[in-house]
Amino acid sequence: MSNFLHQGDLPGDVLVDATSVAIDSETMGLRLGRDPLCVVQLSDGRGDAHVVQLDRSTYHAPNLKRLLTDPTVTKIFHFGRFDIAMFYLHLGVVTAPVYCTKIASKLARTYTDRHGLKDLTKELTGVDLSKAQQSSDWGHLKLSDDQIAYAASDVLHLHALRTQLDEMLVREGRDGYARACFEFLPHRAILDVAGWEDVDIFAHA
Repeated sequence: MSNFLHQGDLPGDVLVDATSVAIDSETMGLRLGRDPLCVVQLSDGRGDAHVVQLDRSTYHAPNLKRLLTDPTVTKIFHFGRFDIAMFYLHLGVVTAPVYCTKIASKLARTYTDRHGLKDLTKELTGVDLSKAQQSSDWGHLKLSDDQIAYAASDVLHLHALRTQLDEMLVREGRDGYARACFEFLPHRAILDVAGWEDVDIFAHA
């Protein structure tokens, strides 16, 4: 298992044969429009992770953008709503098709309200993720080894989580609900960017 750091973009010969790619991002904060997108990390589920430190002056990353919009590659996220919105805002692409392990968890694991990545990974895979670098300076010109390892850890287990959650969704008869949510997710992210981030558009009031 290796972690690879790339500057500016994903190399053109990386992840070219993947049919599904786990993706996460690191930003300078959690507010759309204020906090910039800094890092995107990816894994095809085979043990390696690719960490892309973006050039925030241009966000010119054609290989990454091509992957995000490739209709033959499913992009696996945990709370993809935020990442997809960030990609739309800063990279100018609509990411699809997608799978979100947080949505899947909320639909399948109704026996708990603990749907964070750390809790989910611990229960379903037995891996205890470290969150020590969660609040760190992702805009720094040189990422530390600890930051790279943290970024990688957030994508290395998403394929395994998807497999187990899919089994649970089918068992509970909720896989159709999940697919419908995943199809809508990019549109929900675009609504967030457009200003409806805190509005429940389905509510009566």
